[in-house]
Amino acid sequence: MSLARNTLVQSAFTLGSRVLGFLRDAVIAARIGAGPVGDAWQTALQFPNLFRRLFAEGAFAQAFVPVYARIEAERGPEAARQAASEAMNGLFAVTATLCIVAQIAMPWIMLVVHAGYRNDPVHFNLTVAMTQLTMPYLVGMAMAALFSGVLNSAGRFALSAFAPTLLNLVVLAAVLPFEDPYQAAYAASIGVTIAGVLQAVMLAFGMLRLGVKLRFALPKWTPDLQRIVAIAVPGAIAGSAMQINIVVSQILASLEVGAKSWLAFADRLYQLPLGLIGVAIGIAILPRLARATRVGDAAEEGRTLDEAVSLSMAFTLPAAVVLGIAPFFLLDGFWTRGAFTSEDARMSALALQHFAWGVPAFVLVKIFTPPFFAREDSRRPMQFALITVALNVVLGVALFFGFREAGMQGFVGLAIATSLASWANVALLSSTLARRGMYRLGAAAAGRLVRICIATLIMAAAVGAAAYYRPLLVELLWSKELAVVIVCLAGFSLYAILAFAVGAVRLSEIRGALRRQPAPEGGGGLPPALDG
Repeated sequence: MSLARNTLVQSAFTLGSRVLGFLRDAVIAARIGAGPVGDAWQTALQFPNLFRRLFAEGAFAQAFVPVYARIEAERGPEAARQAASEAMNGLFAVTATLCIVAQIAMPWIMLVVHAGYRNDPVHFNLTVAMTQLTMPYLVGMAMAALFSGVLNSAGRFALSAFAPTLLNLVVLAAVLPFEDPYQAAYAASIGVTIAGVLQAVMLAFGMLRLGVKLRFALPKWTPDLQRIVAIAVPGAIAGSAMQINIVVSQILASLEVGAKSWLAFADRLYQLPLGLIGVAIGIAILPRLARATRVGDAAEEGRTLDEAVSLSMAFTLPAAVVLGIAPFFLLDGFWTRGAFTSEDARMSALALQHFAWGVPAFVLVKIFTPPFFAREDSRRPMQFALITVALNVVLGVALFFGFREAGMQGFVGLAIATSLASWANVALLSSTLARRGMYRLGAAAAGRLVRICIATLIMAAAVGAAAYYRPLLVELLWSKELAVVIVCLAGFSLYAILAFAVGAVRLSEIRGALRRQPAPEGGGGLPPALDG
């Protein structure tokens, strides 16, 4: 499959999951709101979200797929499946142990993670109990991530892309029956763990349909498992830089009542382009880069990355601009109802405005990391991730307390720190790729980016005008929700027309990109009998 086809499959299912996620969050916002119970729920969800993004959205797969593909190419599919079984057994043992230890230690962990509520025993204990309920999701998600890596190596992206939808469906079903915020929060926490089990079972069934059978056994420290761990651990750290930054921000945000919820609802919107585009392309390009690296085809690597940068920015830049110029318009339309007030939307918009200019960086990190993983080099991205985490901590603390000292909302400084740290990560990754001769942006791709920017700026002016006249639009349409939907659709349509008009996108290129391509010889997929 071509990069565009793989990305389209991944993005289509991700879009469906995000739509359901919007419905889930809209119900939770109405039931729970942005107060102490809302902050407790966001903290309980923080751990499974961290591991979902760390494992399911590419970091583990980026480390596991090249090793699995190399073993399959060099020693055959049976050896690759044996290595996957060894990885599964080791991963299950580690995550199950981590889950149990974390549940026992949760009261002490929350003294750090939820420090702002340590003098509020009711809501502090609520947070501890809810996080203990969500922690088993880690085990299910870890298994699901490994099974996804096997499927992705075979060029099968649909099932792993659909898996997150189960989380939204189960949590939504769990919350709907309850009006009481406390009952709804407990039900949602239980639903998270149930969803993790269902995701792992579904992906295991997908592997069985491909004829891949992994065997549970006592973990053994074999050479293949040592190699996978040597790549996966630094890779997981490298892929989790932004998520660690979010956790750090959430710890500081607990010092301001409601700030965790305000940041979380801003997170829902800026994560949309990251999930739809950045994660999808990052997953799709890895098998292609791994094959090109294995045969020494530097030209194919360059073409793949040029295509990834152009494709990602064609969707990301307009989304980022809209998030930045109309944050309150979007947040008020999507979330304000029930316990979530218009003032909550205004506070959340302050954060979204600064997350927005970091969105292109969030996406580019997902694209500039796979070339290292394709070479089984996860240490350098890990080093860069640790540097940017340290930068985010320093900036976050300085801006948070600096803003509070100046009489402003401290959590806004956390959004600024996260975006700055992500751009620093992009600078480190891209400069290293260029210095090593691994990748420089091609002239054609650079020209396309200029045309994308032109189309984006014109569209931004139109959306900015609509946001300015928001009260009039809401009055004419009798609904703030309808106003948001119409403006978003109109903005997207205008951008699409402009993109074709200025030559940023051509129909012939779209047809060519979406055309199924034959698998290269010696590729990292399954044998032909199982790949049909």
